[in-house]
Amino acid sequence: MITDMQISVVGGGVAGLAAASALAQRGAKVTLFEQAEAISEVGAGLQISPNGLCVLRALGLGGALAACSSRGQAVSLRRAESDFEVARLDLTRMSAAQSYHFVHRADLIDMLHGAAKAAGVQIRLLQQVTAIEPGPPANIHFKTGASHSSALVIDAGGLHSKLRAPLNGASAPMFTGQVAWRALIPNATGREGDVQVHMAPGRHIVSYPLRGGAMINLVAVQERALWAAEGWSQRDDPANLRAAFSGAAPAVQAMLDQVEDVHLWGLFRHPVATNWHGKSCALIGDAAHPTLPFLAQGANMALEDAWALCISLQRDGPLAQRLALYQTHRHARARRVIEAANGNAWRYHLRRGPLRLAAHAALGLGSRIAPGLMMRQFDWLYGYDITSALSEK
Repeated sequence: MITDMQISVVGGGVAGLAAASALAQRGAKVTLFEQAEAISEVGAGLQISPNGLCVLRALGLGGALAACSSRGQAVSLRRAESDFEVARLDLTRMSAAQSYHFVHRADLIDMLHGAAKAAGVQIRLLQQVTAIEPGPPANIHFKTGASHSSALVIDAGGLHSKLRAPLNGASAPMFTGQVAWRALIPNATGREGDVQVHMAPGRHIVSYPLRGGAMINLVAVQERALWAAEGWSQRDDPANLRAAFSGAAPAVQAMLDQVEDVHLWGLFRHPVATNWHGKSCALIGDAAHPTLPFLAQGANMALEDAWALCISLQRDGPLAQRLALYQTHRHARARRVIEAANGNAWRYHLRRGPLRLAAHAALGLGSRIAPGLMMRQFDWLYGYDITSALSEK
């Protein structure tokens, strides 16, 4: 049903490139519009969990991911003030088909960009979109005054979506009272394969290796009343990050001492969009369901969306019906993942006292006595293979 269909994709991030690649591989005539002067990304790390990995493999990118990523071995939950390991989740208990990877965002974008070009996607750069009319037909309007019509427009513009409001009305995000810093540092200690989560009252730091262990990705979160702008393009003084974790253990301080360039952004909750599609348009990724970073699922959910949209469009029936099928496949799962992420931060931010001691003791006991059970609690998330659940038959 999509062979030779004219499809426009707005946004050259993970969601847009994955959707464009999947659709073009199945015969669609895809044009992708990106406002930047190149399809590229700056320094940041991503975690590709098994549910996202299955989509990359279906796109023919499993080998490329393995070549440029580090395979996750464990998640180590630690107290920031002492570096004491509270609990350890063994990621090697996953099967080979369910491996967990750490990848530089730029490497993932390069990989998806290459797949899109190989599939014949036409990529048009320096195209700043000012509005999308749902149609039909859907129309994209550009800052230059030009416009473009398509049988289907897919908005992968993330938080800057121009289609979400026309489909759902305006909505005000809620500041969570948390800000996050992102930085890359050299891997001075030779860490391999582990995610470390250093937990402290009202704050935590996540760190893991990238690019063959050459560097460490840091994401630090702090609870505070002072608002910070959304989006992670704002630079901050590394001294502010170090001050937020001034009482941390020497191992944590050593990481923070290496930070020379850091970005800060405010964490906001957005409602999952009620309407993900019109008669000839659709939202995908963060444009439909922005998520907080406490489950590392943003990129993985974008990949799942891309596959679900592509497979739904291959079904028989009117376009609006196939787009409705896409939302049916995705809406409940997206809500569950986002709710789980929303509820995860407090576990890392417990204040000192009986509750924290009891929670940490339970985590430690569970990881030692029943490590398999600890991992099985994530089966609903990591064990979901959308490429099998939504086959192309």
